[in-house]
Amino acid sequence: MKKKKVFVDLFYLNTALTGIKTYMLEFCEAAKTFPTEDVVYIFSHNHQKQADSTFFRGDVARWKKLFYHLYYFAWKQLILPFKVKKSGADVLLCFDFIAPAFPLNTKKLVVVHDAFFWQMPQNYNRIWRGYFIPMIHAGLKGNTTVITTSHSAKNALEKNAGLHQKIEVIYQCPKLLPESGEDRVLDKLGLHPKSYFLHVGSFDKRKRIPTLVTAFAEIEKQYPGKFSLVLVGEKGLSSALDDYRQVVQKIKEKALEHKVVLPGFLPDREVKALYQTAFAYVFPSSNEGFGIPVIEAMRSGIPVIISDQDALLEIAGEAALIHEMDNPLDLAAQMKELIEKPKLIDALILKGQQRARGFSREGFIGGFLKLI
Repeated sequence: MKKKKVFVDLFYLNTALTGIKTYMLEFCEAAKTFPTEDVVYIFSHNHQKQADSTFFRGDVARWKKLFYHLYYFAWKQLILPFKVKKSGADVLLCFDFIAPAFPLNTKKLVVVHDAFFWQMPQNYNRIWRGYFIPMIHAGLKGNTTVITTSHSAKNALEKNAGLHQKIEVIYQCPKLLPESGEDRVLDKLGLHPKSYFLHVGSFDKRKRIPTLVTAFAEIEKQYPGKFSLVLVGEKGLSSALDDYRQVVQKIKEKALEHKVVLPGFLPDREVKALYQTAFAYVFPSSNEGFGIPVIEAMRSGIPVIISDQDALLEIAGEAALIHEMDNPLDLAAQMKELIEKPKLIDALILKGQQRARGFSREGFIGGFLKLI
């Protein structure tokens, strides 16, 4: 049988953060770990070099941002179609919502991670959104299957995005963090094992980190000096999305400057150490397509508290405590529940480890192979 050639577009790895970056890197690792005789992958870039590039990432000059938007458009609509045709690929796989609008004699698999652009237009620049959404729809024309990350995300897309293509759900594999962590990070941040609540991720508005800070203020009142709050991650992708200043202001308002730690971005081994030694992981987000840190925390053997957002409920199953979204008092009550009930912690850790086994690299790549 003739091998299927799959062209994998990795261009966006040079700016991708958090979830999409993890998604792309884990696919590359899964393809390498579980090869098949029926499929050959053609990668547009070396995934590690592209992910490590910092030229366009972070707090860059305005001209770089503008240049990147032009470069991205040229890649998707001119360079990528040329490379796909030249390679003779049977399938084009795009992880970042956008595929070429240029007609191709190639099946397209396009990952649309969530419906945020349609559900929360106020969080995005109007001009940018006005060209990005038409690009999404243009790239989905032709022989295309949409892939998304959860049944919750699929329902949101069907309801809000006006997509007419078939939508398939493939559960991703969260990042496989190193087996052992770099414990010196605790000394660096002035932390002690099992004495802090943890959140890992960007400061996007939808993450509702001010709600977490407000809830933690209640814990500090009831258990003064016993716990810290560690917020690992970078600022939001844009000023319109970013909540970092509001978080800092909330910390000052609640007089928690010496109790809330903001270490910024950390390497994987340090993140692993923080997961392993945290008292609990807290995820108060108002909108997720999947919720990668939920599984990362469960794999690390700590209890998890989530909001009652649909995707988080789906991914966590029955292995997490749940608080009412945007309700800091209810979140504080769930945090207190863990503090007061050690047996509950043990039960949640066991359930979490069992739940996490369902999200593997083999299952992730297997979902794609079925479609290919």
